[in-house]
Amino acid sequence: MSDQPTPLAPVLIVDAANVVGSVPDGWWRDRRGAAERLRDCLEPLAVTGLDSLPGPLEIVLVVEGRARGVRSSGNVEVVEAPGSGDDAIVDEVRARPDRRRVVVTADRGLRARVTELGAEVLGPSAIPR
Repeated sequence: MSDQPTPLAPVLIVDAANVVGSVPDGWWRDRRGAAERLRDCLEPLAVTGLDSLPGPLEIVLVVEGRARGVRSSGNVEVVEAPGSGDDAIVDEVRARPDRRRVVVTADRGLRARVTELGAEVLGPSAIPR
């Protein structure tokens, strides 16, 4: 038996507005429904992970605006941004300094902010949908 502590699972923090907006499937007619569908796509990734980020993963989906009201699921924690979704994502990255943090977004400004804090970034196409 090893005395080494078990490493904490990496955390995948997903910019819901940015990822949902990357697929022109009519999401603008039902932003909350689109965020719920994204949450459901993320659910199995907690176990399987992504090509570049093996599971298990902690998954945080940050929603804002008219996407608020989406509930967390078994493997996906949904965080409602009280204001800016970008600020809430930065807060989630800051809250886990001892973890590998990967943010999914294409937002250039947000990418710069989270990489300054040591997070990695993937684009929306990293999420299988």
